[in-house]
This record gives sequence, C-alpha cells and structure tokens, in this order.
Amino acid sequence: MPGRDSVKRPGARKRRRSRARVPSPNLPGDFEKTVPPKCPVAIRVSSVQCFPAERTFMQTELLLDAKAALGEGPAWDARTQTLYWVDILGQRVHAWKDGRDDYLQLDETVGCVAPRRDGGLVAALHASFWTLGGRGGQRTFLASVDEPASNRFNDGKCDPAGRLLAGTMDMGEKNPSGNLYSLEAGKPPRKLLDGVVISNGLAWSPDYKTFYHIDTPTRQVRAYDYDLDTGNLSRPRLAVEVPAAMGWPDGMTSDMEGKLWIALWGGARVGRWDPASGRLEAEVAVPALQSSSCVFGGARRDILFVTSARVGMDEAALARYPLSGGLFQIQTQTEGMPAFEFTG
Repeated sequence: MPGRDSVKRPGARKRRRSRARVPSPNLPGDFEKTVPPKCPVAIRVSSVQCFPAERTFMQTELLLDAKAALGEGPAWDARTQTLYWVDILGQRVHAWKDGRDDYLQLDETVGCVAPRRDGGLVAALHASFWTLGGRGGQRTFLASVDEPASNRFNDGKCDPAGRLLAGTMDMGEKNPSGNLYSLEAGKPPRKLLDGVVISNGLAWSPDYKTFYHIDTPTRQVRAYDYDLDTGNLSRPRLAVEVPAAMGWPDGMTSDMEGKLWIALWGGARVGRWDPASGRLEAEVAVPALQSSSCVFGGARRDILFVTSARVGMDEAALARYPLSGGLFQIQTQTEGMPAFEFTG
C-alpha cells in the first residue's frame, strides 16, 4: 500500500511510556473526546454478492465521516456491543456505540486494540503492549518488543485462547524487517513469524485449526496449521492470491462458513474468498479508495464494519472518494466469526 505512512508521525521513533494528553479515562465507554455523530448515509452499490444459490445486493452505509488519516483495526466487543477501531497515524482509539463515536487521544501510533476479559482494552502501540482502562481507568505497561526504529506495530487481534497476535511493519514499506508476535497473559511476547514487510490481516478458521495472515506487498494470504494449546504455527501454504487490479490485501476477517473477507487498499472494495479453492466469491464496493480493514459485529454478527484511510491521497483522489477515512457498515447474510478477548 504505497504511501500509507507518508505523513509525519509525531514521536514515531521515540520509545516512551504511553500517556494521553488528557486525564486518564475510564475505558471502555467513557472516552475523553467525543466526535459528534454524522447522519448515516445509505449508499446503494452496484456490486453483487454471488453465491451458488442466490444473487443478493448488499448495501454499504456510512456510519461516520471520520476523515481518519489511517483508520484500521476494527474490533467488536460483544459484551458491550461496541465497535473499537484506531486511527494509527492520528494516534487515536475510537469507540462507536449507539450512533456515537468517542475517542481517546494518545501520544504515539496505535496499531490495534482488543477488548480484555477483565475490562478495558489491550493495545499494541508503536513498539510496546499496554492495557487501557478497565477497573479504575489505569494504563498499564505490559511489554516492549525489540524492533528497528523504522518499524511500528500494525494490525492484530486475539485468538480463541485469549492471546493477542500483533504484527509490525517497515514504515518505508520495503524492508522485510517486520515480525508477528504472540502476547500471552503473564508471559513475554513471542515471535511467530519474521521476514515480513507489512504484517496485516489475521483470521482463524471456524474450527480454530487454521490461521491466516497477510503480508500486504506479497498480495497473498498464507495459511498455517494453528495449535490452539500452544499458539504455534506450522505448515505454511498459499491460500489466496489477490490480483493486482483489485488492490492490495489489507485487513481481514472470517465467517462461520470459513470464508475470508479482505479489505482491498486502493481497490475501494471488500472481497470474500474461499481459502480452500482460492476463488473470489463476492465483492462489495466501498466509497473509500483505501478500504483498510473489516470485522463482523452486531447482535447477530452479520454486519461487516469497514475502516478506511485518507493518507497519501491527492486532491483528485479525494474529490472522487470524499468519504475516504470514513467508517462504514455492510449488512450481510453471513454470520461472522466471534471476536475474542485478551485474557491478561
């Protein structure tokens, strides 16, 4: 995704303890800053969801015209019916609930967050793991990782056993200096993969025995056998290869049928792939050129939430895609995989 880190990153190369520029909030649900909600705009799209037995038009709806520099990492909290997402370069953690979007301003990049079983969130900041909020609203340092100054954390999510898997990327988007880490409660971070340029989408199969991972510049989704007891990866193989004409594979989620939903950076769409055959089964247009990630949520886990970005877009591109950086939802006829909490 050329240019995703091409704006100034305040404090990006400094290793420092995370603090907000405002008093510590009581997370989740009581962020210090509030973005007034926008009126949802229903956008009918011409893309068709193509399944063997039916053809169903899906509708993309704008939830929030957030104008995020780099919206990413949507995470659904089923207990509170809250959608968390981040603006990596804006250094913000957002919480969307009941038509209202609040955010917490940090002082370094934030790659991803996930709900914690004990309340609050776990976060992968520039090069370290933290908890945010919970009882008493504390911020707690968990661990740091030894990364080059030119790297930062990017996408991540929790596995069914409550570990946080989060990957790093080269901010120049060229060097294979990134890694994929696993963070387990009470243990130091463990490296699962190395030699990655831009660690991005992560997902599991419905039986939790297969893990999927995207290194964006390869345009591939790699599958691994996943040992849920140990968190170990084995037997890497190609699952999906995304054609260049469709954009760059970015964030990813999976559904209960075992299919992969991939946000396509530069492609203004989300695609649904069958990892068993590598076949594209559906596309849904998104009115943002740089659709960045997606996750299922809602009471029935049939709503696909999609983040997007504005970073690196010129005036002509922004004129064509003025809603870039917005938060969207797509009503599907598919039940998504549940989101998992961090046990630490």
